[in-house]
Amino acid sequence: MFGYIQPDVPYMYVKDGMLYKALYCGLCKSIGESCGQKARFALSYDMSFLSALLHNIKNTDVKIEKQRCAANIFTRRPMALADDITKTVACLNIMLTYYKLTDDIADEHKGRFARAFFKRGFKKAKALHPQAAEIIKKYMEKLSELEKKNCASLDMAADPFGLMIAELSDYCLENFATEHTRRLFYGVGKWVYLIDALDDYDKDVKKKNYNPFYAAFGDANRAAMLAGNGEEVDFVFKSVFAENAESLKNIKFYFNRDLTDNIILRGMPVATARVKCGCHKKEKPTKIKLG
Repeated sequence: MFGYIQPDVPYMYVKDGMLYKALYCGLCKSIGESCGQKARFALSYDMSFLSALLHNIKNTDVKIEKQRCAANIFTRRPMALADDITKTVACLNIMLTYYKLTDDIADEHKGRFARAFFKRGFKKAKALHPQAAEIIKKYMEKLSELEKKNCASLDMAADPFGLMIAELSDYCLENFATEHTRRLFYGVGKWVYLIDALDDYDKDVKKKNYNPFYAAFGDANRAAMLAGNGEEVDFVFKSVFAENAESLKNIKFYFNRDLTDNIILRGMPVATARVKCGCHKKEKPTKIKLG
């Protein structure tokens, strides 16, 4: 996941902002404990969303305590305490980052230093969750194969990434996994792949890298592509949003779901609109107001 899964902050409840930040801080600490301190630099709010979703579906309460922050040892802030879910998500975070950097090296011949920086953390995560590492590797290789073939179908191009996130959700949810949870995670993964490709459209065209939207429509820049094919692009994204909303209706949540509903039903469409107009930035929403 690449920094796009964010809440729609103006419509976010204060309690959810507090939970979101506590999950983020707790995940940061868990990454350091499980994968080493360097691996903490790979942390993103995307994985806080994943942690919130998994805790709710698995009926695992998030326990929060005030602890000191590594970035500021004089500050005590609310942090989600480490549990099995948090530790697993911490390992997934570094493994996804490592394989994304590996893909960047293959596509753009850059990122070798960054990947080397995270190598030790990746090895620790892989040792703890070898099955998850194999899932990621398998689908990233399938994704690479489609890219080499210059796949011109948006659905086919996004399918491996969606399947990867779906299979990782089965791995994390275990007995709580259902057809509907798998469909939801598939939709989230598919959206992440497509929104990243749409955001990188102009850069990929300039560098002659594979981009599914360029392969499908062939326009010189994103603005021209959207001007001529905007309805078709909208249909693809709206189909994902509709599937996600339908899946949510059929998933049993054990706790309040306002946070994850905000991100899935509001945050993702808002991020899509921002990318389409070229004003989206992949950055952490650190200025979440809590009151």
